[in-house]
Formats: sequence, C-alpha cells, structure tokens
Amino acid sequence: MQSDPRPIVVVGSINMDLVSNVPHIPCAGETVLGNHFQMHPGGKGANQAVGVARLEYPVRMIGMVGRDAFGKQLLEQLEKEAVDATHVGEAADSTGIAMIQVDPAAENSIVVAPGANLHLTPGVLRDKAEIIRTAGIVLAQLEIPIDTVQCLAEMCLEMHVPLILDPAPAQALPKGILNAVTWLTPNETEAQFYTAKTSSNEEMLTMLLSTGVQGAILKRGALGSVLAGRDGIPHYIPAPAVRAVDTTAAGDAFNAAFAVGLMQGYEPVESARFATAAAAISVTRAGAQPSLATRHEVLLALESVCQG
Repeated sequence: MQSDPRPIVVVGSINMDLVSNVPHIPCAGETVLGNHFQMHPGGKGANQAVGVARLEYPVRMIGMVGRDAFGKQLLEQLEKEAVDATHVGEAADSTGIAMIQVDPAAENSIVVAPGANLHLTPGVLRDKAEIIRTAGIVLAQLEIPIDTVQCLAEMCLEMHVPLILDPAPAQALPKGILNAVTWLTPNETEAQFYTAKTSSNEEMLTMLLSTGVQGAILKRGALGSVLAGRDGIPHYIPAPAVRAVDTTAAGDAFNAAFAVGLMQGYEPVESARFATAAAAISVTRAGAQPSLATRHEVLLALESVCQG
C-alpha cells in the first residue's frame, strides 16, 4: 500500500446550516415548534473538504461564498480546519444557507437556498484548470449548477483525474456526465431516483453501472454500504452499531473518507469500510462539520469492529 501525495480537490457548495430540532418533520401546511436551534458551517462540498482534512489528508476547495458575514465565517472555518481555501471566490450574492429540521429519530429534512453557490460557473471552474489537473481525486456533488458539474466531468475525463460524484440532491443529469465518473455514491433514495424504480440493491447497482460509471456505492445508513466495480460483484460492508443523533453530513463523511482511503492506497472495498466507519461516527454528533470524524476516531472504530 502506497499513499499518493497529490491533494484531493473538492468542487462544491459552501453553506451555513440553520438547524432546528423538531418533534417531527412537518407536513405541507403544518407548523411545529422546535426545541433547539444551532448554526453550523455546512454545504456538501465544504463538508467533504473538512472531512478530508480531519482525516489528515491535504485538500483544496473550489467554491463560492457571498460578501457577507456568513461568507467570512465559513472561510475562516475552512482555514481553521486546514482546508486550502485560497481558490474559494466571493460573489455579489448571499452566502448559501441550508434550513435543516432534525426529528427525535435523527432523520432530517433539508431546504437549501444556494445563493453564491450558483456563481460557481463553468467559466470560474476553467480558470481553476491547473488545480483540477494536479488533483489525485476530485469530489463533487449537485448543490452547484449542473452545467458546472458537466464541465468538471469533462475536465476530469480529459485530464485523467478520478471523479467521485455524490448525486445529491438527486436530479436529472445531462448526457455524458456519468461516463466521466469513476465512482457514483448515491444513498438508496437517490439510487431509486436514477434507476427509476424501487429495486434490490443488486439491481440498482447493475442499473447504475450500466450508465457508464466505473463503480457505484450505495450508502445504506445504519445498514452500511454496498459497493460494485466494473465486474458488477456486490460487496456488502456493515456499519458499526451506534446511537444516531443527527444524520446530517453522514454521506459527506463517507465520500471524504472513501477518497482518502483510495489516495492512501487502500483497495476500494477497504476504502468503503474506512468510509462506512467515518459515516457511522458522524451520526453520533449534531451538526454537519462538527460531526465529522478524525482519523484517530475512525481507526479506533475499525479496530473495535475487528475485535468484535
């Protein structure tokens, strides 16, 4: 096993999360009284960047914030977490926010107002071409304009840089994007969106692989994850047993750790095992970035699973 010295580059959203704990997720037209409110740095892109940094691997972030107080706070937080944020730009718009409701079962409902994230355009990305070219792996999500994701996919394909795409929030993808994706990492709900039906895990993986991606992983929450590469053989990875408090950013914790595992020379299944442990730790704590695991914590969790 040999570690790759190239950094992981994250292209994605940067948000401030406004989190309310509620007795239940409200239905349409319903008002509920929350019992706790917090603000946390978030955004799927920034979460993944911080997740990589917490695992002690070098990471660069490409994104956009607004010229407001939230933008300043989020940039300061990225720098505090040892994320290289020198390629994060500022837009004449509000910083992105996410309004998150968390129920007693740790399930959540999220509404995102993208704001400055919509200013991460293909033109901005092309100006960062050399940053993409020097990446060992690129991580992306769908909280930025879809034409920017398409541009990124084309750049990664041309530059032979592996691309891990978290297709969240699930939405229709332009033709050709998935042909450039090395690993597609939906949760089961997102996988059902892209396979257009409720299927078994094996059927969903088969259908996802047929889209042109090189490999696919289903993130299954408390059940762990299941991975399939070019051969289509599913590999099930159980999750450590934990008491969930808040599932926000669990998928981001997974993607960050999966990328770190690959960059450190682990095989994909071992990287998924590393990532599943990181995701399990994240759900035991409230908030997005505050919940992300350190390398020491993940190694201890894996050691506990092996001993168990």
